[in-house]
Amino acid sequence: MSTVLIYMTAGSYQEAERIGKALVQSSLAACINILDPMHSLFWWQNEFQSEQETVLLAKTRADLVDSLTARVRELHSYDCPCVVALPICGGNPEFIAWIQSETQDRQE
Repeated sequence: MSTVLIYMTAGSYQEAERIGKALVQSSLAACINILDPMHSLFWWQNEFQSEQETVLLAKTRADLVDSLTARVRELHSYDCPCVVALPICGGNPEFIAWIQSETQDRQE
């Protein structure tokens, strides 16, 4: 089963932490890293934007990307949140195995 790194942005550290916590607690992500602050330059609705944002990096299984994206869309304040998946093509095998094990369904 393949693993991916999900790159996301949020409008604040608090929002990023709330989203990240929900993803890890539901086993949609094994781990979330939050990087704050980050400065974004972009066009939105025909206007140039310059905003401070927060980055979330999630490690998960490729087959969970759609579910993770749907959950982020439910929780996010943006109309069109940034959620992109990048394949993990190598690395520490033990860490990759840990990602796999932490994103399995948990028996509560």
